[in-house]
Amino acid sequence: MAVDTSPAMDPAAGAKGARGRGGRVRKPGAPPPRRIRDALARHWYAWAMVAPVVLVIGLIIGYPLVRGVYLSLTDANEANVERTIGINHIPATYKNVGLDNFQAILKDQVFWDRLGWTVTWTVSCVALTFAIGLGLAVLLNRRFAGRALYRSLLILPWAVPAFVSVFAWRLLYNEKNGILNKVLHGGGIDAVPWLNDPTMAKVSVIAVNIWLGVPFMLVALLGGLQSIPGELYEAAEMDGASPWQRFRHITLPGLRSVSSTVILLSTIWTFNMFPVIFLLTRGGPGDSTEILVTYAYRLSFVNSPRDFAGASAWGVLILLILMLFAVIYRRSLRKQGEVW
Repeated sequence: MAVDTSPAMDPAAGAKGARGRGGRVRKPGAPPPRRIRDALARHWYAWAMVAPVVLVIGLIIGYPLVRGVYLSLTDANEANVERTIGINHIPATYKNVGLDNFQAILKDQVFWDRLGWTVTWTVSCVALTFAIGLGLAVLLNRRFAGRALYRSLLILPWAVPAFVSVFAWRLLYNEKNGILNKVLHGGGIDAVPWLNDPTMAKVSVIAVNIWLGVPFMLVALLGGLQSIPGELYEAAEMDGASPWQRFRHITLPGLRSVSSTVILLSTIWTFNMFPVIFLLTRGGPGDSTEILVTYAYRLSFVNSPRDFAGASAWGVLILLILMLFAVIYRRSLRKQGEVW
């Protein structure tokens, strides 16, 4: 009887050596397939479609971001940057100063004053916009005559460019010839300095931003309401739940995922809402309505000499503040069971 004296082979090792990933047979000693090469080979069309978008985003967002971070670490201003005057080319003479710009900003009371008003402005606008948008969404989610017309009228501010809306409100707020003061004058009330009094100017810019932001909240929350099954309301009504109980235990939990997203987006947009503040009051009267982003713009384009390094440092701090808020907000949602 013949005996097989060939070396035994481990079945697992043999199978592993004979077959590659996905059951493909490959020769022993051949290099393993490369994931990147396989991904490009399989999804080359998708990569080709995405590449132009990635390139454009990199040029529009990536380069200015990197350039801004770089300038924030220097002492660049209008007098020492590279420039050309006529036929004369003047090279840049600014130098790296490390974190000196950030230390100077954080020690300056101007930053903390602007930050305090920016936070107040953001919280007020987002809270009121969400409350009004939710109330209108609940009303428009019911069936009544002319509902489509009301929906179209309420999203009209969203269709109008922001700068056009702000200029229209500026005419309404005019102290001498504005419609608002003419209406008050007709009722025997003295004219209100809407944009010339620090307190009234703050109220005015908040009102305009709410008017611009309500349509977005309305559309988003209305879509969330329509995704809640109507059977839940019917069952709750049969069990004797009051309208407030149905709103509290069905509507609000059903809108949680939508609400968390729109609140985050609205916070970021409002924190950086440049057009409303700049076009309506230009940060005035004085600097009472100046927020962080308008002050950074003032440093870079209005003040003389223009402080490019200081404006870049302010921009980097604004980015860090929003990133910190987004991280904290996301962690709080994860603790509540909302993962996104």
